[in-house]
Amino acid sequence: MGYYSEKLSADKLKRVYDLASPRVVQYLRAEAEYILRKVNTGDRIIELGCGYGRVLPDFIDKAGMVIGIDTSYSNIAMGNAILKECNDCHLLLMDAALTGFKTGAFDMVFCIQNGISAFKVDQKKLIHEAFRLIKPGGTALFSSYSDKFWNHRLQWFQTQSEAGLLGGIDYAKTKDGVIVCKDGFQASTIRRDDFNRLTMGLVAEVKIEEVDESSLFYEIRKN
Repeated sequence: MGYYSEKLSADKLKRVYDLASPRVVQYLRAEAEYILRKVNTGDRIIELGCGYGRVLPDFIDKAGMVIGIDTSYSNIAMGNAILKECNDCHLLLMDAALTGFKTGAFDMVFCIQNGISAFKVDQKKLIHEAFRLIKPGGTALFSSYSDKFWNHRLQWFQTQSEAGLLGGIDYAKTKDGVIVCKDGFQASTIRRDDFNRLTMGLVAEVKIEEVDESSLFYEIRKN
């Protein structure tokens, strides 16, 4: 997550969400609500790539313990300051592809807003680590963008670029679910075939569901 941890963290990351259009706000809200419907009362849950903890307060009243991990120190510092009154919510500096938690420590692991692409880590390793963290019967959830959301997504990135948060968009290379910026930043999309390939060999039930015509949610349930 070099780009996000070094160039787009804490206050700058918050600015990204402040610039979101009403349609993008709807997409962000739909992702959090989808996760919340999957959480059972008292669950121990963890978000991979939590940023400054933007969505974590949504789960505090329902889950038994909420953990967020991120590789950006500034994100973690900002998030812990914001959430300092939340006794059952903790943000930790940690690599999502190689955590320090024991096997089966959580009922649910989730990674939203295309983190599986944005982290720039080995995607198969990331998925297998998430799978390791969930207990039998537990669920790991990843989301990426639906192709139906492409125009809204591209406009959001253009707005970020105009605000100086990203480099200029290279429209000659931006296509087929991939946004390329002139400063080297690149945001891809994880599609159904990609996810099926990445989860091959797991002893798990795998489901794919489109949400709000903006996200594709990939669910892994450990048997």
